[in-house]
Amino acid sequence: MDIIKLEHVTKQYDDGFIALNDISLTIESGKFYSLLGPSGSGKTTILRIMAGFSEPTEGKVYFAGQDITALDASKRQINTVFQNYALFPHMNVYENVAFGLEIKKQKKSKIQAAVKDALHMVQLDDFANREISELSGGQQQRVAIARALVNQPKVLLLDESLSALDKHLRKDMQFELRAIQKKLGITFIFVTHDQEEALAMSDEIFVLDKGKIQQSGSPVDIYDEPVNDFVARFIGDSNIVLGRMVRDFEVEFVNRRFECADAGIPAGEKVEIVLRPEDLDLVRPEDGKLDVIVQSQLFLGDHYEIKAKDMDDNEWLIHSTNATQVGKEVGVFFDSEDIHVMRFGESEADFDKRLETYEGDETGEKR
Repeated sequence: MDIIKLEHVTKQYDDGFIALNDISLTIESGKFYSLLGPSGSGKTTILRIMAGFSEPTEGKVYFAGQDITALDASKRQINTVFQNYALFPHMNVYENVAFGLEIKKQKKSKIQAAVKDALHMVQLDDFANREISELSGGQQQRVAIARALVNQPKVLLLDESLSALDKHLRKDMQFELRAIQKKLGITFIFVTHDQEEALAMSDEIFVLDKGKIQQSGSPVDIYDEPVNDFVARFIGDSNIVLGRMVRDFEVEFVNRRFECADAGIPAGEKVEIVLRPEDLDLVRPEDGKLDVIVQSQLFLGDHYEIKAKDMDDNEWLIHSTNATQVGKEVGVFFDSEDIHVMRFGESEADFDKRLETYEGDETGEKR
């Protein structure tokens, strides 16, 4: 069932800046969504409009089929966990979690039971009397979530709420948030600029840039089938080269033809080819589909990050569990399913200009 729908929402500020440009999206009940994009892409603006903290310049916001575009934030069945948690430092944990229920003038016994359940949900059963200043960042994060959940919202919005935590605690909280969401079955909408975070937790991701949704889909779809250059480069590492479609299931790039898994693109059309670095295997030169010279190698713990160049001076990023040697000629092997073909949206003149940039000028130098 659809719980939130934005229809042709635009947000323009007084200085003329357009934060959202004709955004339409649908949020289904009971799923974990992420709004993913760089700073200034519009993701937090979407969250604020959903919560009722900001009104769109144009467009409509619907909640369970009802128009809530002008509805006050306090009357929406939506709660928000902010980036800085917004806890009250003069109140202890119990008082922070109970605050919303006390404002609603609920019975003391009901408040006590609800707070106890909420603290149990976030594994803070014995922390009710702790002062906020006595808590770690992860514990404060859990208190903020408990305070939001105690009001039994239909939707929980989380605005960059893990960004202040260290790497290991952030990983732990990713698992906990996902577990809480699944247990409660309510809708979570999570704002982040961290690709790994979005991929790890989400049922569906909306990738934003410059106030527009660039792509939406499951984490696997977003990673394996990026629709454009921005998504391919923003989600993980990518090798992107220019090419042309030969026919269905055959594409040409780096002056060679390769079998691929893509069809439906007209023969001769200009395309961009995406090859993920983890899909490239180092082999003997005679066994590879490409010949490259290793330029650099870094050990990153679970793999080596290798940079290489082919004979046409194209740069390749390779992730391998096996070490090689700088300056060595090696082969690069990949399967046809590893080749992702993207439609090329620029004009022929733009394509030719970028092709020159990729290939270098007459001196062979990159521009």
